[in-house]
Amino acid sequence: MMADFDLLSIQEARNLLQKAREAQKKLAELSQEQIDRIVENMALEAEKHASFLARMATEETGFGNETDKTTKNLFAAKEVYAAIKDMKTVGIIGTDENKQVWEIAEPVGVIAGVVPSTNPTSTIIFKSLIAVKARNAIVFSPHPSALKCSLEAAKIMAKAAQEAGAPKNIIQCMEYPSLPGTRELMSHKLTDVILATGGPGMVKAAYSSGKPAYGVGPGNVPVYVHTSADLDQAARHIIESKSFDYGTICASEQAVVVEREIKQAFIDKLKKYGAYLLSEMEKERVESVILTGGALNPKIVGKSPQTIGKMAGLSFPSDVKVLVGEEKEIGKDIPFAIEKLSPILALYTVDGWEEGCDVCIRLLETGGLGHTFGIHCQDHAVIKAFALKQPSSRIVVNSGTTFGGIGATTGIFPSLTLGCGSYGNNITSDNIGPQHLMNVKRVAFGIREMNNTTKSEILQSAKITEVSETEKNVSMDQGGNLTISREEITEIVKRILAEMK
Repeated sequence: MMADFDLLSIQEARNLLQKAREAQKKLAELSQEQIDRIVENMALEAEKHASFLARMATEETGFGNETDKTTKNLFAAKEVYAAIKDMKTVGIIGTDENKQVWEIAEPVGVIAGVVPSTNPTSTIIFKSLIAVKARNAIVFSPHPSALKCSLEAAKIMAKAAQEAGAPKNIIQCMEYPSLPGTRELMSHKLTDVILATGGPGMVKAAYSSGKPAYGVGPGNVPVYVHTSADLDQAARHIIESKSFDYGTICASEQAVVVEREIKQAFIDKLKKYGAYLLSEMEKERVESVILTGGALNPKIVGKSPQTIGKMAGLSFPSDVKVLVGEEKEIGKDIPFAIEKLSPILALYTVDGWEEGCDVCIRLLETGGLGHTFGIHCQDHAVIKAFALKQPSSRIVVNSGTTFGGIGATTGIFPSLTLGCGSYGNNITSDNIGPQHLMNVKRVAFGIREMNNTTKSEILQSAKITEVSETEKNVSMDQGGNLTISREEITEIVKRILAEMK
């Protein structure tokens, strides 16, 4: 029976890709004005259905909470849209009069969009907007545990696009998702680019498909609190960020690294905003449910502190937003030191910013290379020192990393797909947008003549200090060009090889 479902999934992927290819050819012929009208309508409809889709996602997956998922849907529908609405994606999109170069946008074609269970509806809204803005078709492969809400989100976006003038089948979603079906979607000859958001296994499969892929990496985000920081602001930002949707965004803080001289004052501020400092016994209980089989326990992902407490045989007050445990060790087998995707936060104590910098690097190396790093500090020299050393693509200063990383509270490009660069085995360290889903052709006019190489330049490049009799006989014509025979060149090469020996 399972094999039959897999075959059904594979065939569905092929059918959807064929429809997408035909639709994309029509979409590619539309003007910038037509594309912009379509994308605007999609954003408006996503905004109208933000709460409805958030409720569906929360109820179906059991991850996060409806309020924060609504905010994520609205972020895609409003903030991402605002960032892309005036972007040129059709025809000539840029000119350099001085260099006489034109840039012309072309769509990449058909995109395979992989959807995670932690952020299904916001991911579909986001990827649909940036795909269509760049005149591409997109076929989604949803996580099976988020199938219903993913199908509904794709249906809403597809209907909005079609009502505004887009061809049918420009946005589609698999109804029978499976691993074989997703692999077929990613590797099929009709797929041009993959947008892979999900676990490490799925991202690796995308990179192994033989297709260009934009993947993401884990975000074991450390945040450093310097002695110069505004402690009240830092604590508020960290708790708001870490508790958002119960920690399901990869850019959320996983460990706070604080200097010893301000530690107690900072802990007091954390408590003020909803943190609960675990006792040694309570920490051991919570540790017991973080890992299972050497990996993150999926049962704690996107769950409230109170639910996690029940799993560990503990009871926490209803106003607790984040569980904080003091830690000294760093390693993939240390539960508090890894990416937890839940409102559980590690606390490390250091003496001086140099030690703090080292601890943050080690935490990133434990499972967050290239993703995001946060720092709360008023000393720009210290900020610069950290920024130069931390192996992360986003350095978020004096803001929660959840919101700063995606561009909600910082000036970086608003996105829900965050590249980790070569640090995290990704092709880019950018926040992904329509600009990554276009082929850019460059029309380049000739602006200078190619200079002929003179004899002296040849000799200088070969580092020849003494000129042989053979070379002395090499002459120049009236235009300054070399007139040299094959035999003379052979003699020069022989002499150079002899000198090298």
